[in-house]
Amino acid sequence: MNVLLAFALTASLTSAVHLPPTAPCPENVPAGTTCYEGRDANGAYYTIAVPEKWNKALVVHSHGGPDLGDPTPERTRDDLNRWAVMAEEGYAWAGTSYRRGGYGTRMAAEDTDNLRRTVSAMLKPRKVFLHGQSWGGNVAAKTIELYQGYDAALLTSGVLAGGSRGYDYRVDLRAVYQYYCGNHPRPSEVQYPLWQGLRADSTMTTAGLRGRVEECLGVAGSRTPEQQRKLDDILAVTKIPEETLTSHLNFATFTFRDIVHNRLGNRNPFSNTGVTYRGSHDDKALNAGVERFAADPAARAELAHDSDLTGKIGIPVLSVHAIGDPTAFVEHESAYRDTVRKAGRSHNLVQTFTTEATHSAFSDSEYAAAMRSLAAWEKSGVRSNPFLIAASCPVLDRKYGTGCFFDPRYRPASYESRVAPRA
Repeated sequence: MNVLLAFALTASLTSAVHLPPTAPCPENVPAGTTCYEGRDANGAYYTIAVPEKWNKALVVHSHGGPDLGDPTPERTRDDLNRWAVMAEEGYAWAGTSYRRGGYGTRMAAEDTDNLRRTVSAMLKPRKVFLHGQSWGGNVAAKTIELYQGYDAALLTSGVLAGGSRGYDYRVDLRAVYQYYCGNHPRPSEVQYPLWQGLRADSTMTTAGLRGRVEECLGVAGSRTPEQQRKLDDILAVTKIPEETLTSHLNFATFTFRDIVHNRLGNRNPFSNTGVTYRGSHDDKALNAGVERFAADPAARAELAHDSDLTGKIGIPVLSVHAIGDPTAFVEHESAYRDTVRKAGRSHNLVQTFTTEATHSAFSDSEYAAAMRSLAAWEKSGVRSNPFLIAASCPVLDRKYGTGCFFDPRYRPASYESRVAPRA
């Protein structure tokens, strides 16, 4: 950081606020950027980056997951490295690890806003933008409903249907997988209802779960006809891509356990009551034999309170989602669109889509195009436009060279077209 900027930052602080210690910047961050690291009073780690040519705007980042382990500073360093394009575009960037692992949208939203207030006191930015990725999209969308202080928000690959229905395809996977495979749990093991995800005292690991999946469904290139038929049935019924089957089952195992045992006092928020499973070689047998369960109304209401969205957004919100997202299906955007429409705030939401089949990150050119469009919308009051975003991306791609894949004409089908509604 140059001397004048360092002096300006220091001079802007009140006597009660101090910059945290400097730290090495991750490798993708542009040269001349100054990075800081710290830990807040609740235990959340944070990383801050201020580029040499700072545009006086701040991007606060809500990360995805949720991570189930304890928070670490590596989480925020990795996020900064992944979204170093924000610093390249001139924004200061700040990300939080959240105070603990595990589910908790409102908790993560509070930690996000704590970071905004902390960094705003340090740097005195003129504008504050919020960026949420994956589950962090849910966190960011909840944050702008609960807290003031944000000028606009970017939601990418967002889990925007909320917890009360946004994981129903994983609920279905948990039940359908067990119907076909019968090894999670095995008949010889202590039995538990599938909505728990996993027994609270189980020592199963992700590697152990992967072993059970391979035991039942085999591996590509060496499956028996029976294994292939089971796999085909599971994929057809749940509409989950093969490449992310195990990761979805991980969520429906370990994150469900966290939600049920650690957050909801062993009560069930999930249901597959009334779902008719279709697409297998024998739907009648599947629907007769699959395990059924109904949600505890109070537990479901608590999960909804924590993570469902009202759509009452008072600032410009731009979302970007890959049409072929194999993790958070693109139909999450339809759920959010309907929620915002019912709240009468459609004028504050613009959704755009890419032809990619990705979830974890878009190209730097696409992020830059989205941020520039969002900033222009916030500044001028003229609503963003998917066609203009798509048209602007190739110009930015001359700098970044990472590709542009926007499809401004795409509109996803309803959420219910992808995930069967519950009774």
